[in-house]
Amino acid sequence: MGAGVTSAVDPLRRVETYLDAVPRVSGRAEDFGPLTLFVADEGAPFPYCARPAVVAPGRVAHPGPGPDDVWRVRERQRRLGVPESFEWIGEHAPGLRAAAGKAGLRVWERPLMVLDTAGADAHAAAPPGLGAEGPGLGTEVPGCGRSVPGAVVRVLGAGDPALPGALAVPYLAFAEAPPGGGRGSPLRLEDAVGLYVTPWTLARARDRVRAGHTVVAAALDDAGVPLCAGQLLPLGGTTELVGIGTLPAVRRRGLGAAVTAALVAEARRLGLTTVFLTANDERAAQLYARHGFRTAATACFAQPAPGGGAG
Repeated sequence: MGAGVTSAVDPLRRVETYLDAVPRVSGRAEDFGPLTLFVADEGAPFPYCARPAVVAPGRVAHPGPGPDDVWRVRERQRRLGVPESFEWIGEHAPGLRAAAGKAGLRVWERPLMVLDTAGADAHAAAPPGLGAEGPGLGTEVPGCGRSVPGAVVRVLGAGDPALPGALAVPYLAFAEAPPGGGRGSPLRLEDAVGLYVTPWTLARARDRVRAGHTVVAAALDDAGVPLCAGQLLPLGGTTELVGIGTLPAVRRRGLGAAVTAALVAEARRLGLTTVFLTANDERAAQLYARHGFRTAATACFAQPAPGGGAG
């Protein structure tokens, strides 16, 4: 299967099945009829949310959730102390936007993109030998850092000393007001590691890397400090690219493109048949299109609107 990464047979159904299955690896599922609430275990790679219930491979419940269903899940999320967060593929649950709005949630949309190998960049092809960890430190990805002077792109092994920093990079890359010192400095990254990467979460991440449930790629400076990082979360023949973020002080140097190329190369090496991601906006979607991704659907997200209480 290594020659191709996407399939012409309904990739969105594979994505739907994947999004229902992945949270069950590091969490539990609670049944709310047409909705499923996923609750992450400690050390899970990312927070989980509620999604439309999958009733058959790639197919969600119909009729879809109503406002009362959304309210019940919100109340449960509050009791558990987890984010009141919902996600879904807009085309698969078209009525959920209105139901979420009536239940006091703010809804926004982003492009959901699937990899199209016919249009992929040549440099995204898997280099020979990628993935051989040796002593557990990881593997440099030849070519992916060629346009980024002073950076090396590596798929990190479980024992790689850069792994804690790579796990912390997204917290700094996407935070509106990140903690710590100067913007993008190694000290600030160390602060983020201390805040967000506990010994338990690091141990779980290492276990996931060893098991192949998580693939972490990072662009490192000459001192081995991660400047940009991202992940694959493979399950079956499908994977999502998640958390691709660059430290604010070193943006616009091509680091994100290099890490994306490394992750696509690793997905190819692993022979994954469906590879997808959610772009933050249309500008990001244009950048991912250079790597062969095409917009295939609408990713919808909902969280409490300002002043939206629990009924």
